[in-house]
Amino acid sequence: MALNLKSGLREMFLEGNRPVSELGEYVTASGSQVRIDALSLKHKELNDLLREVVSKGAREITINNVFGHRYLGTRLGIFSGCGVELDIHGTPGNDLGAFLNGQRITVYGNAQDGVGNTMNEGEIIVHGKAGDVVAMSMRGGKIFIRNNVGYRAAIHMKEYKDKIPVLVVGGTAQDFFGEYMAGGIVLLLGLGLEDGKNHNAGYVGTGMHGGVMYVRGSMQRNQLGKDVGIYETDNRDLEIIRRYTGEFAQRFGLNAEEILQGSFRKITPLSKRPYKNTYAY
Repeated sequence: MALNLKSGLREMFLEGNRPVSELGEYVTASGSQVRIDALSLKHKELNDLLREVVSKGAREITINNVFGHRYLGTRLGIFSGCGVELDIHGTPGNDLGAFLNGQRITVYGNAQDGVGNTMNEGEIIVHGKAGDVVAMSMRGGKIFIRNNVGYRAAIHMKEYKDKIPVLVVGGTAQDFFGEYMAGGIVLLLGLGLEDGKNHNAGYVGTGMHGGVMYVRGSMQRNQLGKDVGIYETDNRDLEIIRRYTGEFAQRFGLNAEEILQGSFRKITPLSKRPYKNTYAY
């Protein structure tokens, strides 16, 4: 069984992939604008093709018929500063925009797990929901998710000096939201929650030791991990909330002022070293 599983994964990702020179029929180009039909392309073929067209000057790329293709945008890091915009129609697979380094990805649909994994710069916009571990280890750039996210979103986000990642989720989240978060800014807007209904997540901020989360709507103290506290916002917080709520609303054609009428609170860590007593030094 183990051998069959290994063979299956190898076939999925490596077996039978055609070289880029045989994939021209799936590309339509007009200047720096390119369209790719992904319907008959494997994961690696699509990513090889994407890298090839960008290396030849494509800057506005539309990919149609995306059905679970993984790692889209991951191999574009060497083209940072080129202003590449990638529009995806369909449902990209895991690790969309992993290691993204300055490009902009817009998904017209839902996304699976690992959106923005270890992302460094750039922007990801999802006009739907996203799966688990969104923004895992994200260290720069911005991610906007129109609807809900799954488990462990924002896990181990981090920041360094002026590089501060931002994640804005329009809906709600599942458990362990902000787990082990070490830096960055997260907004959970709760759009679509019924009046008086709590957010879904439990164990929020477990192990959190940096950054800040802002929550619009109801979240009870027993939904939080033991390492964080929930507090009223001050003027500095409201300035941040207004800025990123405005950016979120602009991307999805929503009314920012209506969203800002909701009540926000902030979640921050109680300690920068929540596990210091478990260390040997």
